[in-house]
Amino acid sequence: MESNAGKILVLATGGSIAQTSPKDPTLLGDALVDAVPQLRNMANISVEQIAQLSSPDISVENWLKLARRINEALAEDDVQGVVVTHGTDTLEETAYFLNLVIKSDKPVIVVGAMRRPCSLGADGPANLYNAVAIAIDPEARGKGVLVTLNAEIHSPRDVTKTNFNLDAFKAPDFGPLGFVRHGKPHFYRSPKRRHTIASEFDLKAESLPRVAILYSHVGVASDILDAVVASGYRGVVWAGTGNGNLPKAIWPAASEAVKRGLVFVRSSRANCGIVARNDELDDDALGFVTADSLNPQKARILLMLALTQTSDPTKIQELFDAH
Repeated sequence: MESNAGKILVLATGGSIAQTSPKDPTLLGDALVDAVPQLRNMANISVEQIAQLSSPDISVENWLKLARRINEALAEDDVQGVVVTHGTDTLEETAYFLNLVIKSDKPVIVVGAMRRPCSLGADGPANLYNAVAIAIDPEARGKGVLVTLNAEIHSPRDVTKTNFNLDAFKAPDFGPLGFVRHGKPHFYRSPKRRHTIASEFDLKAESLPRVAILYSHVGVASDILDAVVASGYRGVVWAGTGNGNLPKAIWPAASEAVKRGLVFVRSSRANCGIVARNDELDDDALGFVTADSLNPQKARILLMLALTQTSDPTKIQELFDAH
């Protein structure tokens, strides 16, 4: 018998949680929900298929479609929350994008699985159960988009995939927001940076500006940055060593790129830490933006959205400091 509680909309996008073949996800969202019969005793479940992709194939167009459908659904009075099933490789990116553009304080939970449904000890059913449990919990409201795997609850700003085991998703700097134990979410902290209804960003654009990520390494040369500038990218996230550093040999090309209108953001290839501004480099003089604690892939998302509003590095820095 179905619950009389508010509706939980499950939006399926594919991923390992739906992958019964070695290459592609094959199970649709209805099959994922039907595999966990307890779900329909928890909430009125509705399922829609948004995409059927491995997560490396997720595109910005998929993001825009997904976000618009979520905003549409959450505007309905009877929809209590949304659960998005997603592959784990880019799950943190999709979740962080949603965290910046969803315009509701109702729960949105992004969930995946580290083991395919046919694997021994498949974690997808338990993760999906926990996602619905979080979505119906009043304490989840107002905390922004949430990510759950391995019975942990994370903010998408903080969490990243760190390995290929069941405990792959971790927030190296700040830890989880809470946990799910025996089907009950327990929250211990809330995100402080702007998200969802407090975020400045919207979905009016039909596409997002192109932003590249360049990875620093021993011997990196400036020609790769020159190629990005020549290709018409609006911004670059530099995945630098340590404190987002770049070799002195790159400084002239980076400075010239900024003068030509490209926004240059310093992030770090390290798995945690806050990139300090005006430390080893004079960011103010060079016109650089620093990513705070955002890893390169999330700094790219924030920069893409920031560029829909401004190309001024000072204003973009203010957005990075707030989100």
